[in-house]
Amino acid sequence: LLAHSVNSGQSRAVRTGVLAARGEIIVTLDGDGQNDPADAPKLVDALRAGPPDLALVGGERVRRQDSAAKKIASRIGNGVRRRLLRDTANDTGCGLKAFRRDAFLHLPYFDHIHRYLPALMLREGYSTLFLPVGHRPRTSGASKYTNLGRLWASTSDLLGVMWLQSRARRPGPVAEL
Repeated sequence: LLAHSVNSGQSRAVRTGVLAARGEIIVTLDGDGQNDPADAPKLVDALRAGPPDLALVGGERVRRQDSAAKKIASRIGNGVRRRLLRDTANDTGCGLKAFRRDAFLHLPYFDHIHRYLPALMLREGYSTLFLPVGHRPRTSGASKYTNLGRLWASTSDLLGVMWLQSRARRPGPVAEL
């Protein structure tokens, strides 16, 4: 069990866990009880069965148990992000994801990276896949995000990821000489 001495946010917690992990596949799951851990094996199975370049299988929440305001804000935010980043993800806010540890460690780290994993995986030349997962009412904790607060953070992060995409170079296969 790992714990930061001070709350450092979701992205730092994920990175700390990935750095400490020994397995080749990582599964993330928010601690609020909204995603069913029973959905995790199907994401892992899809990742293992996929092509060699498949690095992330993300959940897409179906029958969301959130307020109408949260669902509308999420739909708008995901639409803007998907259009600008061309990442094909309909629901990057779903905390249930399976990804290859080595691929994650190739990504540039920044706070709130967890919302941009699909776009960043694509930037590095990997492919992504999304599968429907269940969604339940929150059983513990309280959301740390408000719609307005999320908009502010997301705008600067979105611009940063767009910049990273514009600066990406893919060298193709590497040959040993």
